Amino acid sequence: MKVINSQEFVKIPKGVEVEVSGRVVKVTGKYGTLERNFRHLPVVIEKYGKKQTALKVEIWFGLSKHLACMRTVCSHIENMFTGVMKKFEYKQRLVYSHFPINVNILNGGKTVEIRNYLGEKCVRTVMMYPGVTCRKSEQTKDELIIEGVDIDNTSMSAAKIHQSCLCKKKDIRKFLDGIYECESGTVDKE
Repeated sequence: MKVINSQEFVKIPKGVEVEVSGRVVKVTGKYGTLERNFRHLPVVIEKYGKKQTALKVEIWFGLSKHLACMRTVCSHIENMFTGVMKKFEYKQRLVYSHFPINVNILNGGKTVEIRNYLGEKCVRTVMMYPGVTCRKSEQTKDELIIEGVDIDNTSMSAAKIHQSCLCKKKDIRKFLDGIYECESGTVDKE
C-alpha cells in the first residue's frame, strides 16, 4: 500500500553549514567537507524552517521499501554531521601468540605495511581510503588508530586491515593471530 506523503526531519547542528542541490548534500564543518549523492533514491531533500535549522527528507506515494530508504538517508546525513564535527576513530589491536606482527605506517598514514604475520615472509600492504589516516598509539603497545571524517571510508579502511590478516586453511579456534577492532567512536568525546 502506498503512503501519500511521508517526511522525516534532521536537525542541523551549530557550526555546520549545509548545501542542498537537487539530491546532493554537501556538509562543511570543523574537520572538513563531505558531499553525498542521493540521486538514486526517490526522495525530496530541502532545508526547512524559518531560519533553515533543519533538513526535510520527504517521499510522495512511497511503498514500504521507499519509506525505509528515507530513514536511511536521514541516518547518512546525521553521520555526515558527526564526521565533520567530531571525526570518526577506530582502534585496532595486534594479537599474536608466537611471531610478533610488525606494522610500518608509510606515506603520512596513507599506507600500512604488515610484516611477519604467522612468521610469513610476504609483506601485506593496505592502502587507506581517501581522507583516512592511520597511526600507532603512543599510550598502548600494538595498537593502531584509524581516523577519518567519512564513516564509510574509515570503517572500510579498518576492515581492509583486519581482512588482510585472516588465517587461511587453519583451525581458527587455535590460530587467533590477527588485527582486531577493540574500540570505535569519535575523536571528540562530548
